[in-house]
Amino acid sequence: MSLESVTNSIDKAVNSLFDPVATWLTEVVFYAVPVGGTELPLIVAWLVVAGLVFTTWFGVVQFRKFKLAIDVVRGKHDESGSPGEVNHFQALTAAVSGTVGLGNIAGVGVAVSIGGAGATFWMILCGLLGMATKFVEVTLGVKYREEHEDGTVSGGPMHYLPKGLADRFGNPGKIFGSILAGLASIMILFFGLFGGNLFQINQSYTQLAATTGGDDGPLGSSGGALFFGVLVAALVGIVLIGGIRSIASVTSRLVPAMAIMYVLACLAVIGWNAGAVPGAIGTIIDGAFNPEGVAGGVIGALIVGFQRAAFSNEAGLGSAPIAHSAVKTKHPASEGLVALLEPFIDTVVICTMTALTIVIAKPASWKVGKEVEGVSVTSDAFGTVLPWFPHLLTVAVLLFAFSTVLTWGYYGLKAWCYLFGRSRASEMLFKVIYSVFAVAGSLLSLETLISMADAVLFMLAVFNIIGLYLLAPVVKRELNSFVAHVRGAPRSGTQGADADADLSVKS
Repeated sequence: MSLESVTNSIDKAVNSLFDPVATWLTEVVFYAVPVGGTELPLIVAWLVVAGLVFTTWFGVVQFRKFKLAIDVVRGKHDESGSPGEVNHFQALTAAVSGTVGLGNIAGVGVAVSIGGAGATFWMILCGLLGMATKFVEVTLGVKYREEHEDGTVSGGPMHYLPKGLADRFGNPGKIFGSILAGLASIMILFFGLFGGNLFQINQSYTQLAATTGGDDGPLGSSGGALFFGVLVAALVGIVLIGGIRSIASVTSRLVPAMAIMYVLACLAVIGWNAGAVPGAIGTIIDGAFNPEGVAGGVIGALIVGFQRAAFSNEAGLGSAPIAHSAVKTKHPASEGLVALLEPFIDTVVICTMTALTIVIAKPASWKVGKEVEGVSVTSDAFGTVLPWFPHLLTVAVLLFAFSTVLTWGYYGLKAWCYLFGRSRASEMLFKVIYSVFAVAGSLLSLETLISMADAVLFMLAVFNIIGLYLLAPVVKRELNSFVAHVRGAPRSGTQGADADADLSVKS
């Protein structure tokens, strides 16, 4: 039996295993109700409502405290001797590396293929609302993090749900929080495998194969796909062994570099077609309210936009608090403010630039409502300006994918340790499983991966956001406390709390 026939058999076996799982998960999770000529998945409404509630509850904190968030990232309010492992900038880049990835490139391609240009408008709106949600969950992640004897830190919904609810509601809260934490940990583990790992590798392989000769190139066969998967798995395993310090060290260099590279490439395409920019913006706005070729019209475009934005910025999932919990700070809300920058960078800036690039360039592969396209649509848009642009995109895709796989490996590890215990053997077992799993990413179909990743992602949002609602008053107190600290306001008893409340209103 030849190597090619062996790899083809592996390819078929992998897809036959995952396809029915994806179908079942989609049917269970995306229960929908008829709205405006289409069906609205209740889970999408769940995310929209959460963003609206937290934006209102915290008085549009994402806009009022934007400058303060920038100051914190710059280290203006750092304090020596603060517990944690990494600084604010490193925590931000580690978390952004898990969100700024192929969701911004392939995910936007999927959005405008299914929902048309108008899906971009709804993605931006979701990103703005998600800033408030991200602030809430990261503040909780830092407040209830667990500091280990070796100096490492663990955080995330598996910690703030049981601890926070126990603080607020006693033993019943602890029991309920532990149930939510267990379910959230399972979903984090599975999304790490499907969305943070397999999806990233799948789309990076697709782009690399396309720019090296397509089906006739060295990577176009099943053997090439398998080789690529094995290579990435080995690299991921090496970095994961180093832990969050190793990941932060890599991502703090990769994320700024790849973001600048990608944004400059987008600006080159947009600048080349500068005269078409006003028309493209008009197309996006018009398509949001008068879409053509989109199943379900306006509601259909809105649903797709919110789905892809949620996949991209991960607001409300409880994943980012895992990375942010390692920050050196004495004030949980300081890192919550840093975190609200993520959806802005990820969705409002980078996703919008990707969409503008596609809408302006109008690549031949962009066919609204007819087929699911991912990274190839964005790549073709770059290729309309200069033939070598897809090669530049390939570099960006590989960097985006690698950093995202690393960050989600860390997230998955924390969920694994919560479920199965924190020991050297347990951690090593997860790292091996996660790295080996990466091999399948280049073999699976895009539709299968999107279905599986979306399903576990939105289930995670259900469990996490329930806890966020119940713990919102805790976050408000933490925000008031940090604002008072920044302004040098005295704090003592009820008087200090009232002063904090006044400060929050005035700020």
